[in-house]
Amino acid sequence: QVQLEESGGGSVQAGGSLRLSCSASQYIYTKHCMGWFRQAPGKEREGVAALDTDGDTSYASSVKGRFTISKDNTKNTLYLQMNNLKPEDTAMYFCAADRSKRIGNPLYYFAMDYWGKGTLVTISS
Repeated sequence: QVQLEESGGGSVQAGGSLRLSCSASQYIYTKHCMGWFRQAPGKEREGVAALDTDGDTSYASSVKGRFTISKDNTKNTLYLQMNNLKPEDTAMYFCAADRSKRIGNPLYYFAMDYWGKGTLVTISS
C-alpha cells in the first residue's frame, strides 16, 4: 500500500511560479509510473504531466514549455515545476502512481493505482 501526499500549492499572481512536491510513503519511483493531474471547479479531471520509469515524459499541450515534471529517487519525491502560471491553471492538483512501468497514454489514464488528496493552486490575474 502506497500513500502519496502533495504539497506546495498556494495563491500566486499570473506570471509567477510554484513547485509542487509529492512525497511517497515508501520507495516507489524507480518502479512506478508517476503523473500529475488537475481538476478545476465544474471541469473534468485532466492529465497535466507524466513520467515513466525510463524517464520518458508527457505533457498536456496547455502546459508544455511551462511545466516540468521530475523526480528525486533519493528523496522519494516527485516534483512539478510550474512557471509562467496563468489563471486557467487554477485547479486542485493531484499526484498519482501506477505499478505499470509504462503507460501508452498516461495523461488519459485515470485508473492509476494510488492517488494523493490534492493541493490547491490558485492563480489571480
